[in-house]
Amino acid sequence: MLIILLPVLLALYTPIDAHSWVEQLTVIAPNGTFVGEPGYARGNYERLAGRSIDQQMTNLIPPLGRAVVTQASPTDYLCKESQRTPTQLEGARLKASPGAAIALRYQENGHVTLPANQAGKPANRGTVYVYGTTDPKKDEKLLDVHKVWTADGKGGDGRGVLLAVQNFDDGRCYQINSGKISEDRQAKFPHTAIELMGADLWCQSDIKLPANVPVGKPYTLYWVWDWPTLPGADPTYPKGKAEIYTTCMDVDVVAKSNSKLAIKDGFVNGQDLNKAAIPGVFNTLGKAQSLPPPTTFLTSIAPAAEASATGVERQTLTVTDWVTSTSTIFMERSQPTSMG
Repeated sequence: MLIILLPVLLALYTPIDAHSWVEQLTVIAPNGTFVGEPGYARGNYERLAGRSIDQQMTNLIPPLGRAVVTQASPTDYLCKESQRTPTQLEGARLKASPGAAIALRYQENGHVTLPANQAGKPANRGTVYVYGTTDPKKDEKLLDVHKVWTADGKGGDGRGVLLAVQNFDDGRCYQINSGKISEDRQAKFPHTAIELMGADLWCQSDIKLPANVPVGKPYTLYWVWDWPTLPGADPTYPKGKAEIYTTCMDVDVVAKSNSKLAIKDGFVNGQDLNKAAIPGVFNTLGKAQSLPPPTTFLTSIAPAAEASATGVERQTLTVTDWVTSTSTIFMERSQPTSMG
């Protein structure tokens, strides 16, 4: 078995200096299990042996080489150039029905399990925001959406909603390395190595589509990972550093199937972690959630709108072990319907 798996692990190994993006989208069944065919981001490149796709898939804001690194610019596009139009390259869109639960899966690449590699980063390894809209723009600007669109759909220009705010570290994911966090999680969350992930266990953001998204029209998702460096923590960036990564993707919204599957609602414990949602997040989908308490870690270096405008306060996370994870899921709302 080891001889068979070794080529798979070596082929899919990702260096820890790589960055993260949404690798795959999957519908989650009522029991927390991934079902159906997966989907992929706009302009997606598949991971193949000997092929590096970091440059093709990474969208960093502010970009490398910019003099001002403490904040994003009003001219920064939310999507990478290859993802500004709803075009698939390698891999089809996900198909999901209104109100479906979806896992957005990404690699942690050592950002979770080797925290000492990056000085001054938040303990939750940054915050992931997921936004949704039926009316995307080709020239969508980051600062027109991020921390502007709200859970009730009234923020900014009202074209979209804030679907979720979650920790980058989902409390379970890991890359195989010799760090204590990785070794602890390998023991606590074992799984069989598969071709997709190898022996790593990918992270995920679990969300739910609004119940009123129209069938037959793509629904656009914006995944934004806000991963700042705190002021004074890294001598290279005495004033701190904004570091934001994004992935833009579309979901083909299809009608719900009339067939009734014998699947009970509620996460089933003990299932295969290769195709399982995060139970602490999944079990809250569709339920009203309170915001996490304030923390000592900034979620952004750039000036942000007030909580009253965004519906999200600056988060903090008190970490007593590296499995602790908190999330804010906004589910009791609908996609704005007043758009043209």
